[in-house]
Amino acid sequence: MERTYAKNVKPGKISVAGWVEETRKLGGLVFLKLRDMTGYIQITLPKKKVSENVFKIASSLTKESVVSVDGEAVVNKEAPGGIEIIPSAIKVISTAKPLPIEFLGKVDTTFDKLLDYRPLSLRTRKNQAIFKIQSTIIHGFIEYLDKKGFLQIFTPCILGAASEGGAEVFSVDYYKKRAFLRQDPQLHRQLAIAAGLEKIYEVGASWRAEMSHTTRHLSEHRVLAAEMAFIKDEYDVIKIEEEMVLHCLKKIKNECADELEIFDTKIEIPEKIPVLKFPEVYDILEGMGKIVKRGEEYDTEAEELLWKWVKEKYKTDLFFVNRFPSAAKPFYVMKYDEEPEWARSVDLLYRGVELSSGGQREHRYDKIIEQAKEKRIPLESIKWFAEFFQYGVPPHGGFAIGIERMTKQLLGLANIREATLFPRDTERLLP
Repeated sequence: MERTYAKNVKPGKISVAGWVEETRKLGGLVFLKLRDMTGYIQITLPKKKVSENVFKIASSLTKESVVSVDGEAVVNKEAPGGIEIIPSAIKVISTAKPLPIEFLGKVDTTFDKLLDYRPLSLRTRKNQAIFKIQSTIIHGFIEYLDKKGFLQIFTPCILGAASEGGAEVFSVDYYKKRAFLRQDPQLHRQLAIAAGLEKIYEVGASWRAEMSHTTRHLSEHRVLAAEMAFIKDEYDVIKIEEEMVLHCLKKIKNECADELEIFDTKIEIPEKIPVLKFPEVYDILEGMGKIVKRGEEYDTEAEELLWKWVKEKYKTDLFFVNRFPSAAKPFYVMKYDEEPEWARSVDLLYRGVELSSGGQREHRYDKIIEQAKEKRIPLESIKWFAEFFQYGVPPHGGFAIGIERMTKQLLGLANIREATLFPRDTERLLP
């Protein structure tokens, strides 16, 4: 018979397969709690109703062994999902040795140890729910962008020059030359616009070699990044990102109700995401007792305060911040011509944490060169990028949103590593 997943089990002849999460023996009864990627199914073995061989196999199964079960599915209101299977055959596919860590039920294992044994600790229903929701986040983003006519592209992960001209890059050997893992595919996305593709997006990894030991930083993280041409200003970018995020949240709410319930998380979807702007942001923070010097960016404490302010005023956890101080932004970000102190730079924050950065890019060659000089970036190091802006590039902008951060904030996870299948940070390179 063809295998049936736990969530699809109905009364009748059936074949299931999965991991043995629990074995209970009560006199002449053996209960197996079988787990697959969709949920649980109870296998019930009354000694008088199953063969001696099947009863013997079930009685000897070790925790987390992989088995297939053929039998009769019958209604039992006390069983998980209201149904159980009386087996006619059990096949042991893979016998599990004694587990090196405890990861089911009440767990005393440290988080680092759980990460050491990540392929085991990921087996829990809660952990698997995280990655179903994360998958839905990505699909929600892509679904929206595809409908809006964006093209999916792939930009290089290995660069010949640091993408932002900074020191926080990983260098790699590349055919006896020095190369770098990208901090952000930003510049190549802009070159795709220069190539005439107009509306593009990609999903991929980025790397940042900063010694950040926090619950929100990774050395390798994934982003969904989008770029679009012929915009009027950064508010066109805000509109697309807002619609994309709200579409995604609706999709998660509709498709992941069971998974959200595990985290006791309710998704509130605003009609519109408010936009805060500098320098008014300084006034808001000052009114809450936080002084930030004009011309400087705010810190993580200020992000939390702004969230509190937005939540009270607009009844939402999402908000944009626009017009950041230009002195703190990369050379490729467009300034306000009439107020060059401020940049057309936009962040999206969710529950007090930055999810994305973006805005309008500078498309005028002379301005790109001028701003690179201001940032003291050697012009030769950006020639590969800047020279193409001499040949006709339209106004454009975009954003890059962190997938792991979005997952963490949505589910209220304590650590971003929980939202990362195999985390890479300052201390961890395996498994």
